[in-house]
Amino acid sequence: MDLDYAIAFMSRDWIVANSLSLTFLIICLLIGKYSSKKNVELFSRYFVYLFIVIYFIYHVLHLYEGSWSLNKRLPLHLCGITSVITCFILFIDKKQFWFEFLFYAGILGGLNALMTPLIDNYTGVDFFYYEYFYSHTSIIILPLYMYYYMGMNLSKYSWLKSFLFINVLLIIIMPIDFLIDANYMYLKNPPEVDHPLVSGEWPYYLVNLEFAVLFLLYFTYSLFKTPILKNKKSI
Repeated sequence: MDLDYAIAFMSRDWIVANSLSLTFLIICLLIGKYSSKKNVELFSRYFVYLFIVIYFIYHVLHLYEGSWSLNKRLPLHLCGITSVITCFILFIDKKQFWFEFLFYAGILGGLNALMTPLIDNYTGVDFFYYEYFYSHTSIIILPLYMYYYMGMNLSKYSWLKSFLFINVLLIIIMPIDFLIDANYMYLKNPPEVDHPLVSGEWPYYLVNLEFAVLFLLYFTYSLFKTPILKNKKSI
């Protein structure tokens, strides 16, 4: 069994899962806040090591269940792409571009996934349920952790660069969707959840999303440059 499983907004499952996700996020950020510089680096690496292990188990279990397929399991959703970036970003030297993209795509994509959960890889195995919330919370945690505790910052036009890169991905992924009958980044069909930013049929909902994404990227940049949320350290 391989079904799309949507969790209703403000349902009991939604409240429990997101409460645990928020707790996980707060704990990780508090660890960074009260750790020495050495332990900040150490925790970030263990955080990513665990993420890689869970990511590996995710694919192995799908192979074991017989539910791994090209049109479902490739990391070509926005959150899948940020998951891959999460796996390698700490281990490369030139990470500024990848950090900025992870910051916007991870935070916005992760929040979107947590607010409107759609587990399109659910096979009835509980691991996939827990993994969904763990992975989507983790792609929010890591860029925030790097921003506040590892000296990373957002350049002036980082929001625009990320928007352009998303559109490059769109140009690459859309033909793949039609070629292998997939729906990565929901470029072929809208997601099967009630979503305030998705309206209309293909391709009109994509045009609406373009404007919404551009606004959200700039809003996020502006929000994290306010005195309350601004990183006091620079790279």
